[in-house]
Amino acid sequence: MSSRATTTGVTRAEYCVVACAEAWRHAGEVLASPMGTVPTVGARLAKLTFAPDLLLTDGEALLIGDVPALGARTQVVEGWLPYRQHLALVATGRRHVMMGAGQIDRHGNQNISCIGDWARPARQLLGVRGAPVNTLNDPTTYWVAKHSPRVFVEQVDMVCGVGYDRAAEAGPSATRFHHVAEVVSNLGVFDFATPDHSMRLRSRHPGVTVEQILEATGFALAVPDDVPCTREPTAEELRLVREVIDPNGARDREVPA
Repeated sequence: MSSRATTTGVTRAEYCVVACAEAWRHAGEVLASPMGTVPTVGARLAKLTFAPDLLLTDGEALLIGDVPALGARTQVVEGWLPYRQHLALVATGRRHVMMGAGQIDRHGNQNISCIGDWARPARQLLGVRGAPVNTLNDPTTYWVAKHSPRVFVEQVDMVCGVGYDRAAEAGPSATRFHHVAEVVSNLGVFDFATPDHSMRLRSRHPGVTVEQILEATGFALAVPDDVPCTREPTAEELRLVREVIDPNGARDREVPA
């Protein structure tokens, strides 16, 4: 499963960037909240191409009007969004967050808090943080840089981000704005477009087989008869990624060659 450039010269990391960018297609004027290098490159690529109305931040408290390279300082500040206002914005549903996942299950329940029994965890992670409010109020996508059975599990050890089955159990107050759009990993793209909202393989990145994805997933995944490849980036998208957004190749450190 080499992530080196394919015959078209596109690396696995660049396919992941394009897949993450697609999460914000048709998003409109919402705040993009990408967490991780590849999602950040993806959000900036979407802003520069097919989603010009996206709002971006500098990763801290500034709303930015330009699209600087990773690590560069913004030259256009459009507003101030400190933590308190950010929390208020989350409750309005006017952002699309792309979170990570220490664990995720077939219905989209996500764990970023701990591994093992929560009373005596074997590993402490980030903590629940804003994941419940994110998933119950805003469109949510997940990014997993290393797809494995340790991440894609039958049942998460603790629910942080709320999945479709848990939201349904909680009732209309939880399902009203709940929308786990998709999961992007270094192997493919997944959604929940099945009758019971269980995870489905939507596309595989070039160079990855369906069998490899099934082997790396710790639950039964819904697989269509014909699984397409993740779309190719355009020449202009590759130029923007390589020369404008991420000229130092940070994406390849998150999804290494």
